[in-house]
Amino acid sequence: MNSTGRNGPGRPPRLSRELIAEAALRGGVQTLTMRALAARLGVSHAALYRWVPDRDGVLDLVSEVMVGRVLPEDDPGAGTWLDWLARLAWAMHDEFLAVPGYAAHAARPHRHHPASFERLRQKAIAAFRAGGADAEQAELNWNLFGLGVVRWLAAAGDAPEEPPFGLYLDTLLRGLPRHGDERHTSRHIPHTARPGRAGTDA
Repeated sequence: MNSTGRNGPGRPPRLSRELIAEAALRGGVQTLTMRALAARLGVSHAALYRWVPDRDGVLDLVSEVMVGRVLPEDDPGAGTWLDWLARLAWAMHDEFLAVPGYAAHAARPHRHHPASFERLRQKAIAAFRAGGADAEQAELNWNLFGLGVVRWLAAAGDAPEEPPFGLYLDTLLRGLPRHGDERHTSRHIPHTARPGRAGTDA
């Protein structure tokens, strides 16, 4: 099979989960329809349904790809957990906003792809545990962190001028306690500028 996904001259494209996800990402997810996606792939409507049951199935594939893109390759540790979370948030910023409609889709209360989003959740909780939070506090921190970042990105996608994500992220992470009995940790947590950049993205 060549890079276009075709078997040869005059033959229909050979589908795969990866090709379907890539085609969906190219056009955005806000107005995605199965017929439009089939046309983009150069296959029949029926052929596409042999791979995915419906639009939600396509969005599950997209979520698998997106989570794979945003998760840092390394694991968070006691000395790196805050930087790890900052890198995760900035990757979500870059990747989610690059696909029209995806941030809004992720922010809506609905059934997210369980395997991919559970992997994201577990990694983030591990980061908070590495920072000193107990299991209950780490879970709460993840809920606040994940919801806060995704909701910000969903709002930014419709804003005429992007707010300063670096400042928002810095404030969010400074306000998340590391211990169950600790509610104000800003003086203990260093400034969380974007990795590789000087200062916040103000």
